[in-house]
Amino acid sequence: MSESVEKLEYGLAAPLNGTVPRKLGNPGPLGLFSFASTTLMLSLYNANARDITHPNVVIGMALFVGGLAQLLAGMWEFASGNTFGATAFSSFGGFWLSYASIFIPGSGIADAYTDNAQELSSAVGIYLTTWAIVTFILLISTLRRNVGLIALFSFLDLTFILLAAGAFSGNANIPKAAGYFGVITALIAYYVGLAELLVREESWFTLPLGQMPKRLD
Repeated sequence: MSESVEKLEYGLAAPLNGTVPRKLGNPGPLGLFSFASTTLMLSLYNANARDITHPNVVIGMALFVGGLAQLLAGMWEFASGNTFGATAFSSFGGFWLSYASIFIPGSGIADAYTDNAQELSSAVGIYLTTWAIVTFILLISTLRRNVGLIALFSFLDLTFILLAAGAFSGNANIPKAAGYFGVITALIAYYVGLAELLVREESWFTLPLGQMPKRLD
């Protein structure tokens, strides 16, 4: 029995009940591309690309791509045994869902501040500051992983900090600067996602992520 179990662990024998174990795919590219696409759209709006000043189009993207798809990727990362990926994707899936809900017409969240726009800005500023803290914690967790993830979370944290500063100060130039940092963040996320998607056995080439040295102890 022990020999059969050992062979099963390495894929050398069929399970005793006759079923074939299913290998989980890598949910990382789905989560990264979902995050990158939603971040890119909102960041371009923040940077006033094409003179767009009403970012409402991003709500659907935030709900179903940045939110739902990324949340699903996080759940699948749990199943794959990747605690960091599960935490990051699930957290930012929740971020996009909660962020979109603030600006959904009829949600009543933004309507509660119609008499005091400054109060809404301060509330959003605190919300964004909270996510800057979460992002910084995740950044610490990337420091022994690879350069791609370190760069991604570094630029994302700077983006949150600038967005929060813009909400607190009311200076329109700061969110615009945050939009530029957000575009860079999205491009890095696209690169990291593509690097994970291009597996050596199925692709003509791979992309380096700059793996950090492993611990010796």
